Amino acid sequence: MLSLRLSALTIGLLSCTALALPIKREVPQEHSHEPILTSVRASLNINNPLQIVDPVFALLGDAAAAQGAGQVTDLSCLQQAVADQAFTNAKAANDIEGMTNALIFRALERNTGKVGLASALCTQTAVNVEIQAISQHQDPASDNAAATNKAIALELAVQIASIGGNPVDAIKSGTFAPGDLNDATAKGNTCDDANDPNGCIFTLNLLVADVTEDEINVAVASAGVGGGSGATPTDSDNSASCQATATVTVTVPAAAASATPTAAASAGNLQKFTGALGGVSPPAVTAGGRGFVTNGADFLNLAAAVGRSCDVQHNQCANKANSGGGFSVGDCDQQNNACRAAN
Repeated sequence: MLSLRLSALTIGLLSCTALALPIKREVPQEHSHEPILTSVRASLNINNPLQIVDPVFALLGDAAAAQGAGQVTDLSCLQQAVADQAFTNAKAANDIEGMTNALIFRALERNTGKVGLASALCTQTAVNVEIQAISQHQDPASDNAAATNKAIALELAVQIASIGGNPVDAIKSGTFAPGDLNDATAKGNTCDDANDPNGCIFTLNLLVADVTEDEINVAVASAGVGGGSGATPTDSDNSASCQATATVTVTVPAAAASATPTAAASAGNLQKFTGALGGVSPPAVTAGGRGFVTNGADFLNLAAAVGRSCDVQHNQCANKANSGGGFSVGDCDQQNNACRAAN
């Protein structure tokens, strides 16, 4: 096991080998989507002002991620920072495939310490609105994972379509089947093979699709953006970068979708949950921006916006619990379940 105190020489080596050598890490699955990782690495290396060692660090738990985060200090935002810069570089090069893979990378599940544990969400604002609209998949055994991950995949599809890519590629962001919550190894049903250029999750047929092509086509059509299952990155108009202006109406479990921004506006705050453990309320969800806004972030999908609102509250609640708030993180987990159920 390598020391976590990496020398400058070792860091340079890791940048070239993408963690071919073992380091201390949590659940091993960071190389499951290797083609996405490879593409994002190439895009990031064009211009890497934050000196991030390698994109793979963004998919690791905090202890290992810190060793390759460069100038990024908020480790919950490392994945967003990687995707954001890779997207910026690919956009400057008019590289639709690179932009698409940066979006998919942002949506990949990040390693956590045990089966069923959700990863913390980034609360910073991305430079690119397409990246800002997306958050990472959560452990499939975590609470409300099916609904959360479906909403993420549909939002991802809309964003891919908005830049001229193939929205069906959003299915590639899917994760594994739920693991056993009592699995002390924290491995779940994962794979991790840096030597499989096709991605072991695809080679071993381990990916569980969050959505169907039909659902993607409906979401893209509802958003009023281009694309569809017949589009491919190679035959897309490389100059396309249209911004979505309509809302997506998607029906997912435990998260109701809204009809239109106009109808939503009359309802004011679309976040129905009013619980505030430790004095922390969920940020309001309102009609605006490109559809719905919460905590300074725009979403085309109401389900995704409400889910982000609940998760922001959960993260702030957990911070208070860990600071001696007189209640436990488990209490925050229960409140998060209630928040999602209320919507």
